[in-house]
Amino acid sequence: MIQGERGPLRAHARQNRDRILEVAREAFAASGDASLNSIAKKAGVGAGTLYRHFPTREALVLAVYQHDVHLLVGAAPALLEEHPPLTALRLWLDRLAHYGKIKHGLADVLHAATSDGLAGETYGPVIGAITLLLRACEEDGGIRPGCDPDDILLLLGFLWRIDPGAGSEERTRRMLDLVMDGLRAGAPGPPR
Repeated sequence: MIQGERGPLRAHARQNRDRILEVAREAFAASGDASLNSIAKKAGVGAGTLYRHFPTREALVLAVYQHDVHLLVGAAPALLEEHPPLTALRLWLDRLAHYGKIKHGLADVLHAATSDGLAGETYGPVIGAITLLLRACEEDGGIRPGCDPDDILLLLGFLWRIDPGAGSEERTRRMLDLVMDGLRAGAPGPPR
């Protein structure tokens, strides 16, 4: 019976953590300066619950970052199942751009964390997702062959430099259009 009582508590704790992460993600997208107390309030939990899951602001920022990377990486194969390769690649890049809005306000915290090894945990999976998308586009003839996933990720670094103010979405869209145009330049076209 005690075991049965722990199950719902664990599920409830997981729900609280997930709700905190979702609210924090939205709050950080709106402002990198969002307070932890405002996040707890919006998530419908007490400050003690938030701090039990995330003892510092940095811990919460990193958890949001890791969660978003996990979702981003998992989206690549799902998008390829639902869309033609070029469309899947563009949709994935749009998701990456949306993620870039969150990172913009938190760059200092994430930079400090990447020097502690976080980049190694996330870099490989992101490169894997880009590789999957690029290879599917190459096989389909939609982009020129031989694109290096590391080069593409480096090129996409502009997403984190776009000021999230007015006009940022339009600017992001134009810049991603340029990336897509560049990838398509010299593409052989669909296999016959």
